[in-house]
Amino acid sequence: MNLKKKTRKVLKRIKKSAFRFAKKHHTFRLFLRRLLHVKRIITYKLRSMGVKTDEKTILFSSFDGRKFSCSPKAIYQYMVNSDEFKNYNFVWAFRNPKKYKFLKNNNNTTVIKSRGKKFEKTLAKAGFWIYNYRILDHIYPKKDQVYVQCWHGTPLKKLGYDLEYTKNATNTQKEICRKYRIDAKKFTHMISPSSFASEKFISAWNLKAIGKEDCVVEEGYPRNDFLFNYTQDDVEKIKKKLKIDDTEKKVILYAPTWRDNQHVATVGFTYKTEVDFDKLREKLGDDYIILFRAHYLVSNSFDFDKYEGFIYNVSNYDDINELYIASDLLVTDYSSVFFDFANLKKPIIFYMYDYEFYKDELRGFYFDIDTLPGEIVKTDNDLIEEIFKSKTSFKIDERYQIFCDKYNYLDDGNATKRVVHKIFKDIK
Repeated sequence: MNLKKKTRKVLKRIKKSAFRFAKKHHTFRLFLRRLLHVKRIITYKLRSMGVKTDEKTILFSSFDGRKFSCSPKAIYQYMVNSDEFKNYNFVWAFRNPKKYKFLKNNNNTTVIKSRGKKFEKTLAKAGFWIYNYRILDHIYPKKDQVYVQCWHGTPLKKLGYDLEYTKNATNTQKEICRKYRIDAKKFTHMISPSSFASEKFISAWNLKAIGKEDCVVEEGYPRNDFLFNYTQDDVEKIKKKLKIDDTEKKVILYAPTWRDNQHVATVGFTYKTEVDFDKLREKLGDDYIILFRAHYLVSNSFDFDKYEGFIYNVSNYDDINELYIASDLLVTDYSSVFFDFANLKKPIIFYMYDYEFYKDELRGFYFDIDTLPGEIVKTDNDLIEEIFKSKTSFKIDERYQIFCDKYNYLDDGNATKRVVHKIFKDIK
């Protein structure tokens, strides 16, 4: 092993030890974070010095550069195909920009890496920032820049200032509130899909206390327009891409959320699958296949090789909307995915094996789970039973319809147009 490799190995070991120490020692963690924060602020100020804002440059980022998806994607696609914005420049920031170089074929579109000098100079230049995740703490918009926070879902589980308790492995409640407060101060617009979501966003980000409650744009979620405008040809193309187009089996999308208390130093948040996939394959394998979709914050990998042909790992698939329309049934737990999926009027099953712990110790909920648009199960056997029931007895009952009327009433296939024209109201 050469000196360079040895040095990297030693530094990695030191970093891992520091992370472990920081997780256990609150004061050291705060000191380390503040030190890094100050360093990053100074670096950003130096990099952005003298950079003038261009009101016709728009920077897009989805899930902190992890994917090309969600409302930033919907807004971008609307704008790049609109004559109203033909003179605008569109920049996408990704962690792995090589994967998305195909976007350069679109009009006036650039792809960059979502960290580093070029990224920060672009941030300083862009007149508009279109995000669906928290922007880095050390980066603040100038007075002539617009920061549009699209967020990424209607919340069931409590967020930010609304948390009464948490077993978050990396942040205390106080630290979580601080992060939300830092981001909220930067907002010029926050996209909301309903009056319920608006109310929770205002409380979770404490927007009223900082005089920002009027920044909420309640026009529906742009990302959900696709769920009203897709075609059967889209479904067939997606199934072909997923290599599930040659089967008559029903498709289950299993999309659990992350667990705040499952974290490994230098790796990130992890997820332990509690489902007995052996039992599911034995009982369901003749009639179903499963698309497994881990939450975007989950960093560990999953080995489903033994379940080839039954489980397809789609955790790295960019746009979950495409998985929705390719699926016949959703199985989830506390993830916000069911709000969007309900627009398709398909069966939803809630597998809440750790319900009491999640409700009473980890996060808590904004409303009674008895109003959810599907059955709640806590064991593998009950999950299997409900899956079979859904095949023959599913219908849009009163509970399902009431749910859609309350949370999805603004989703109609035209939310993107309304949101864009609300934000860019002065365009000619």
